[in-house]
Parts: sequence; structure tokens; C-alpha cells
Amino acid sequence: MPTVFSRRATAAALTAALLVPLAGCDSSDGKGDDGGSGSSDGSGGSGGADGGSAVTLTVLAPTSLTDVLKEAGAAYQKKHPNVRLAFSFAGTEQLAAQVKQGTSADALVTDDQKTMTDAQSKIVGKSSVIARNSLVIAVGKGNPKKIHDLRDLAGAKLKVALAAPEEPAGRYSHQVLDAQHVTVHPAAESPNVRAVLDKVAMGKTDAGLVYKTDIASAPTKVAGVPIPAAQNVNIPYPAGTLKAAGHPKETAAFLTWLWTTEGQKLLSDAGFEKP
Repeated sequence: MPTVFSRRATAAALTAALLVPLAGCDSSDGKGDDGGSGSSDGSGGSGGADGGSAVTLTVLAPTSLTDVLKEAGAAYQKKHPNVRLAFSFAGTEQLAAQVKQGTSADALVTDDQKTMTDAQSKIVGKSSVIARNSLVIAVGKGNPKKIHDLRDLAGAKLKVALAAPEEPAGRYSHQVLDAQHVTVHPAAESPNVRAVLDKVAMGKTDAGLVYKTDIASAPTKVAGVPIPAAQNVNIPYPAGTLKAAGHPKETAAFLTWLWTTEGQKLLSDAGFEKP
């Protein structure tokens, strides 16, 4: 994000960009159909300008945002009690398929720009990156296999989990491994990055490539081995209002809030990097 403008001015500009195509749109009651691998009622929002009845916003988001978006929803509701947030978390490819099939939802967040670009015909205006992430090697607590870098993952006796190659996390994993000329024959390919973490946490695999922020969700069972920045990837999280949104104004307001000082602090505290 540009830094030459004040955060307040930039946030206002983001809201305007999200709302330009929405003039004259009607707002109806919220929706609950998500079709994802997991959903969570968060809290949220801002009611309409007229202070009318509460609305429900359904936000489709990748599993790596599970913990922080739940926390963000709770914080948002305290200031905007007229909006309720319902989060549906799944692998990004699954979320994209739901959007293409016309699922009833208000916002889409992905963990790569490609998926958001492919879904552009379903998005109002332009998406905005709310945070960034990077990869780490997840290992069992205490690092029993003594894994220190990407090259160690090529060990013949090592069981490694990766996200499925059609998932952003899978593509990122193969990207960093290929760049270092490391060949890994995964013992498991998981539908999303949290599923990779679960396999390591349960001892089903010795290691896995996950997002840096995922390690904090299982601190007693896993540890993270850092990957140097020069060998790593920069993972964006673009977010956009869906054209199918029943409450586009409230949706745009919530997404813009994620870029405010309060929203960014929550993301930063959870280990995400600035947009």
C-alpha cells in the first residue's frame, strides 16, 4: 500500500473504490449458505446509515485466516453492533469454486492474487491486499528429526506433508523447493494449509510447509523452522466485495476496516505482515 498518504485518507479511498459501482443497490437480509469446509459465526459490522435492523455478512476466507478473522469479527461488532459476520473457511480453490457456482456470500478473501484475478468477474471494483504472509517448515515440538532447512526435507526416510498443488499453499511450496533444487516426494497432499499443519501436529508426518502464522495455532505440538527471505515467497491476501453481496455497503466497510490501524494491529499481532 502507498505510504505517502495518511492511513485514514487511504482507508477512505479504499471504501470509495469498493463502493463506486454499487450506487442504487438494494440491501436485503444476510445469507448463511457457505458450502465450505468449516464456518464460524463471528461478529461484526456496521448497520446501515439509517441505523436499521441488523444484517449478516458471509465472508469466504482461507483457513490460514481462521483465528485472526474470528478475533477481528469480535472487535468489529463492539463498534458496529448492527452487523453480524459469518465466516466460512476452506482451501482457496474450494472457495473459488463456490464463488463461480454462485454461492450466497458477501466477500471473498484469498491467499494469492491469481485466484482473486480469476474471480474478478464476480468482484465489485478492485480487490485490496489486507495482509501478507510467508512459508515456514512445520516440525514436531522440539524438532525431533533435526530439520534445519529446505534441503533436509529431501531425506529419504522423512515423511513430509504439502498442500495439494492446486492450492496456493501447494504452489508456493513447490515454488520454493524447485528454486532450491530440492525434490520432495510428499507422504501426504492436503486440501489446505491448516490440514498440513494438523498432520505434523498429530505426528502423522515429520514435517510440512505451512504459513508462518499457522504455527501459533498449535504452539504446544509444533515448531517452525524459518526459511530465509531470499528463499521464501511473499504471500498476499487480497479481499473483495462479491457482486452477489446482499449488503455491499456494509461488506465494503468491514473490508476497509481490516486496513485501518485497529484491523492491521490484529493482523500484525497474529504474525501477518503489512500489506
